[in-house]
Amino acid sequence: MRIIQVGLGPWGLDWARQVVPSVDGVEVVGRADGDAAARSEAMETLKEPVSLYHASLAEALAAARCDAVLATVPLAGHAAVVREALSAGCHVLVEKPFAESVAEAAELVALAKSRNRVLMVSQNYRHFPAPLAVAELVADRRLGAVRSVDLDFRHDAESLGYRYYHLAQPLLSDMSIHHFDLMRMVLGAEPISVSCKTVMVDGTQFAGPPVAEATFSFAGDITVRYAGSWVSKDAPTDWAGTWNMEFENADVWWTSRAPQDDPAARDRVIVRGDGVDQSSPELKPPAQFDRAGCLAAFRDTVRSGREPPFFSSGADNINSLAMVEAAVRSAAIGQSVRIAEIIGSPM
Repeated sequence: MRIIQVGLGPWGLDWARQVVPSVDGVEVVGRADGDAAARSEAMETLKEPVSLYHASLAEALAAARCDAVLATVPLAGHAAVVREALSAGCHVLVEKPFAESVAEAAELVALAKSRNRVLMVSQNYRHFPAPLAVAELVADRRLGAVRSVDLDFRHDAESLGYRYYHLAQPLLSDMSIHHFDLMRMVLGAEPISVSCKTVMVDGTQFAGPPVAEATFSFAGDITVRYAGSWVSKDAPTDWAGTWNMEFENADVWWTSRAPQDDPAARDRVIVRGDGVDQSSPELKPPAQFDRAGCLAAFRDTVRSGREPPFFSSGADNINSLAMVEAAVRSAAIGQSVRIAEIIGSPM
């Protein structure tokens, strides 16, 4: 699969260095970024010929034949890059969140469908051993039905070199979408409504609220309580958060994506209950995980035309994006919001 990567900032460069080379069957035939300094740094870091680099996607498309575009630009540029790539007949893998609104996302999904092209969102937290194992526990109902979930996420962004202080909703739109998307994946169910409260914190660099509490109602009478913070001074959770899930016949605690060089190292699932094996079930690492898992799934889908389990297509990911938009609206109006109202909003 011949790809052009668009976006060579710090995160895009990390994709170029760490992720793309680890996935077989993917050849980079062009890289594009409007920032000359970013292109120069990427050339120097990756030791690639100047001819591979371009100031725009249009330039790169004119210079090389490609099958797909990898969009690793900041959120504000996602829609434009995706739209241009799809219009040029390319499949697209785009970083999350893949659009700034559900309406914008729906437009891009419709365009992908009209062009018969794969549009995938890089929801990389899906490609880890723990959530895959828990999704299996939920699906086979060996512990009975899920009743409730408590999910906590805690980090101190200012100690991590965080870059998105300017966002209106830095927690919900930039980070919580990972957790909201995992709720849908693990539960195998769709959200019905959300009640959310966000909190501004004085003395930080955040333009928007870095703390949020939300309660989601899911199909199947499942309640999910979410607490997230970008300014916590407590011990940080792993990036996927810590999950306490109450089933009919047992409780399950799990966590995923450690904040270290080996992100799958601390994936854990612990089952507790009377008459239930309390040891962690065997975790089976996917062939490739994290962002490499996304790229491999994208490659395979482009080749075969068949989406693997837990594939985050643009059409599916609209539901995760709608959870973010509904939570933001709920916090703004101080009332519960139904997810269907967001998905059904006019384009």
